[in-house]
Amino acid sequence: MSWLEIIAVAVSFLGIWLTARRQLLCWPVNLAACALYFKLFLDVRLYSDMVLQALFGLAILYGWSVWARGRNAIGEVVVNPMPPMRAVAGLAAGTAGALAIGWTTSRYTDAALPWMDSALSSFSLVAQYWTARRHAASWLLWIVVDVLYVGMFVIKELWLTAGLYAAMVGLAVTGYRRWQRSRRES
Repeated sequence: MSWLEIIAVAVSFLGIWLTARRQLLCWPVNLAACALYFKLFLDVRLYSDMVLQALFGLAILYGWSVWARGRNAIGEVVVNPMPPMRAVAGLAAGTAGALAIGWTTSRYTDAALPWMDSALSSFSLVAQYWTARRHAASWLLWIVVDVLYVGMFVIKELWLTAGLYAAMVGLAVTGYRRWQRSRRES
């Protein structure tokens, strides 16, 4: 456990909590968390997750702009239904990305857990895109991904980060419930 990990955990938790509450402030907080975790993952050789943080940075800028335009008359972020074909396309893209990244990192790097790291990174991008598009279903994918991340971080002995991801499972359940309730009410 390092100071970098402690700070990254605190900032990440705050960012996810703000996201679950549909607060626009979640985007700059999550951007800071990405920068912190980029450095941490570089240090522990989780290269797919390091690259994921850079891609998350771009996705966060996209999500921030989408959410800024996707508010109702009283300023709340509007939750959108997930079109079935978007769900299928997202899961297919996640699978293709996992295979491509996994093959590349297992063959050309000294990545610690190339296949697991790649799959989780790829599906995290799908979940992030769905979050940016304001789909409550994003939280269901986050739950699955975060549960698996807990195991990976335990293997890498990133105990605080494993704890963060365990807490993020709870936040994802809360986010899903809140977003579903908001969707029903609108």
